[in-house]
Amino acid sequence: MTAMTPPNNKPVALRLNMWVLRLTRNWLLVVLALLVTYSTLPVIAPTLMKIGLTGPANIIYTMYSAVCHQFAFRSIFLYGEQPMYPRYNTGSPLKPFESFVQNLPEFAPDRVLPFPYGPVGDIYEFTGGFQGASREFRGNEDMGYKMTLCARDIGIYWALTAGAFIYSLPIVRRRLRPIPIYIYVILGLAPIGIDGLSQLLGYPPFNFWPPRETLPAFRIVTGVLFGLMNAWLGLPYLELSMRETREQIESKLKRAGFGDKIKVARGK
Repeated sequence: MTAMTPPNNKPVALRLNMWVLRLTRNWLLVVLALLVTYSTLPVIAPTLMKIGLTGPANIIYTMYSAVCHQFAFRSIFLYGEQPMYPRYNTGSPLKPFESFVQNLPEFAPDRVLPFPYGPVGDIYEFTGGFQGASREFRGNEDMGYKMTLCARDIGIYWALTAGAFIYSLPIVRRRLRPIPIYIYVILGLAPIGIDGLSQLLGYPPFNFWPPRETLPAFRIVTGVLFGLMNAWLGLPYLELSMRETREQIESKLKRAGFGDKIKVARGK
């Protein structure tokens, strides 16, 4: 019997290294494509609802429900009477959410939603049933249809996308360095953290103070700040990481006698 020849894994390793090398050169395009897709679908869903394509719209809503609470009173609406419908205790000049939904069957006090929500109850409270009804309510012809992400998340991801496009400009990409951590904390984390935590602690089971709802504009502003600061912090670090990885792979390919492959990866 002849001994079995071990399989040659070089072609697989070479292809993998070439794939990673191309990724290190085009990573920003990949990030931009993902961000544009992720931040555009929230607009597409209410548009599909408006034109009657509820099936595809519901798929998008369901996809995003895993990453956002989707409360209607904290969301941006399209094609309706108002762009947002804040709660009665927000202090906004907009008509409150409760005045629009008080006669809708989805918010009937005796309606009981599946576990863990329970009965809707009084819509001027913050019951589990009210939260569940607000989460699943996608809008109607009068109010319009909500985006798949809440207003704050829309601010985050649209700002993150805008920041990525700004970073893609050669003059910015060459010169921009990661934001200092203390500035990131002050401008990025503090506003959104203080607002979100102070709001959360006013509701059950905490009830540390009377419930409060943030003005819609402040939700968007804190989201935008958080998104921009994340772009400023994360993208330059990704650039440095990709550059180091690229240099390591190119050095490895040259040592292995595949220097010509580097030119292919560069598009030369």
